Amino acid sequence: MSKHFLLGISGGIAAYKSCELVRLLKKQGYSVTVAMSRAATEFITPLTFQALSGNPVLVDTHDGNSTRGMSHIDLTREADVFLIAPATANTVAKIANGIADNLLTNLAAARKCPMAVAPAMNVEMWNNPANQRNIQQLISDDITVFQPSYGEQACGEIGIGRMPEAVELADLIHDLWTPKILAGKKILITAGATLEMIDPVRGITNISSGQMGIALARVCRMAGAQVTLIYGQLQTPLPTGLYHMERAISAQEMYDAVHKYIEDQDVFISVAAVADYKVKNSSPHKLKKENSKDTPTLELEANPDILASVAALPKPPFCIGFAAESEKVLEYARAKRLRKGIPMLIANDVSQAMGKSTNQITIITDEEELSFPEKEKLQVAEEIVQSLARHLDKLNL
Repeated sequence: MSKHFLLGISGGIAAYKSCELVRLLKKQGYSVTVAMSRAATEFITPLTFQALSGNPVLVDTHDGNSTRGMSHIDLTREADVFLIAPATANTVAKIANGIADNLLTNLAAARKCPMAVAPAMNVEMWNNPANQRNIQQLISDDITVFQPSYGEQACGEIGIGRMPEAVELADLIHDLWTPKILAGKKILITAGATLEMIDPVRGITNISSGQMGIALARVCRMAGAQVTLIYGQLQTPLPTGLYHMERAISAQEMYDAVHKYIEDQDVFISVAAVADYKVKNSSPHKLKKENSKDTPTLELEANPDILASVAALPKPPFCIGFAAESEKVLEYARAKRLRKGIPMLIANDVSQAMGKSTNQITIITDEEELSFPEKEKLQVAEEIVQSLARHLDKLNL
């Protein structure tokens, strides 16, 4: 059954982003009802949101569209999620202090469904001590706060306070109803392809799109984990809402980045397609073929083994590796798991995974081998996270 969103719009210039948010939610199959503060109608007309949502838009607390004249109660009983985006400093303050003097604050006071806010305000207002106290109060009251972004603001200042983009919110809202089976866990994930330079303009890489690693980062975040992502070359957008993200182009850079953050991690998921070799005789200048009868010869040397190095630490995190094979998939994957000394390995066929939006995997551990049919990579990531949570629970980690 499709979920029903109650979207509150308070009076800020970021209200224009909520038009796109409604469109994205509808595109994902959700139903949406919009409620606006009076101030919000000065920025976007209710008719715009009515056209986008396909439902009447409410502005007054005692709106005639409610069968009992109790909109502030009826709406939150019908909704699965109540999101206010944008949430101004004024609206945040009222909700944090239990003030209910307009439709949005009445809805917040009477709600029974999960609630989230996406603050949008000037950087100085965001950093104001009173506002920060109010934000912490919302969090204490079990209201999810989608942190604002850094960037240029409508007033011309630059800093934190921008409402997240609609596409980011459309992703983050899934966290509201996802079971937090990895709550409190710190997880480091590598994703994408590494690149080993031959000269300043040419390099050796592979066809990994990074989709599997990004899907795992998203699902781990949705499951309540604090996710650090180290990524190489990607052909897919970065996720939002992660604890930390850092780019690492070469295998050595990725190795260094992983070991910079690995010490306090509970789980390490090595998804990146890391080059086994780098160019020993790389050129500082672009190689030319004019006036040359000789084809350059590349000398290769082994790159550091990131997964094996983490597994060999005195107190290693729970390690998950991937084996993308072109033949004898399970045989080679089993051997790789034992060779690396890790508790879990995900086996897949290169032809069914790399560069594609789907994957077909087998999860290999000491106790079992679980094979799954071909699915979208986000669904595959969900299967892996479910298995990870079970193993962590079994090991009391």
